[in-house]
Amino acid sequence: MKFGYWMPVFGGWLRNVEDENMRADWSYVKNLAQRSEEWGYDLTLIAELNLNDIKGEEAPSLDAWSTAAALAAVTERIELMVAVRPTFHSPALLAKQAANIDHISGGRLTLNVVSSWWQDEARKYGVHFEQHDDRYARTGEWLHVVDHLWKQDHFSFEGKYYRVEDSVLQPKPLSRPRPFIYAGGESEAAKNLIASQCDGYVMHGDEPEAIGRRINDLRDRRARLRPDLPPMKFGVAAYAIVRNSEQAVKAEIARITDVNGSAAGYKNYQQWLAGTQLEKQVSLEDYSVSNRGLRSGLTGTPDQVAERVAAFEAVGVDFLLMQCSPQLEEMERFSESVIRVLA
Repeated sequence: MKFGYWMPVFGGWLRNVEDENMRADWSYVKNLAQRSEEWGYDLTLIAELNLNDIKGEEAPSLDAWSTAAALAAVTERIELMVAVRPTFHSPALLAKQAANIDHISGGRLTLNVVSSWWQDEARKYGVHFEQHDDRYARTGEWLHVVDHLWKQDHFSFEGKYYRVEDSVLQPKPLSRPRPFIYAGGESEAAKNLIASQCDGYVMHGDEPEAIGRRINDLRDRRARLRPDLPPMKFGVAAYAIVRNSEQAVKAEIARITDVNGSAAGYKNYQQWLAGTQLEKQVSLEDYSVSNRGLRSGLTGTPDQVAERVAAFEAVGVDFLLMQCSPQLEEMERFSESVIRVLA
């Protein structure tokens, strides 16, 4: 099992806790990334939103790609999984930018392709916003262009959404045959796209049994749609709480799920529900913690959390993408009580 975490580009993951003592600034994310390598973490996901989904639109939000480039230069080992939304990036220009960051990092850049959901953000940044399945159709073309530009020169393509003519991209990425591509989604359009064009599937939080069913489903789709491609990798989002007693765990869960429908990020949460297609209904408690992280059950004493990690590994999970708060302190605690014990 590999252990990863969401880089706190929004200043935290709790919609009902105003100040989590984790600033959305370069100093904090640089320190966290460097310390996380010392603690044994393997990868970090750098989310991409121009407005703050968690703390409200007026709150600071770090740019994903400039942050990734900077982190590539000040870290040595950790995988940098950077979110990218095709509606916000020309495929040829992004392929060029990503190849350069891959060189800066020494071949540690990967992508997490997101087909967008936030209509208001797109409008405020002057970006066209399409219906759900159209966004995934665009993503399919976008991935085709990026993949080919990373592998060959003098590439031409003309589709419904994109056109490139005799395009040359040099230098190519260090990663071979190209940087690893992850994506997530629970709709039929999303799962078919991921199984046929991506390398890894990243899922919202859920119990191991449900995650195992999703993994088997994606494996079956992969075998049916693209049997020529290698097996996929699978990751799950999880909110981590490790304490020495169950009473302390329950107290912390109560603190972070003190539901407040008037919180600054609540309107954004409603738009997310309207703009995506999920397999399960989401509760207000799920809303309090980002990405349904509490459903994964990575909460408890060190032994209980280690057992949960083993349960995820048993159903085919390759890596966990954790959130916690305050992140610096809680990630160090998780490393000492779980990662180093399991190593």
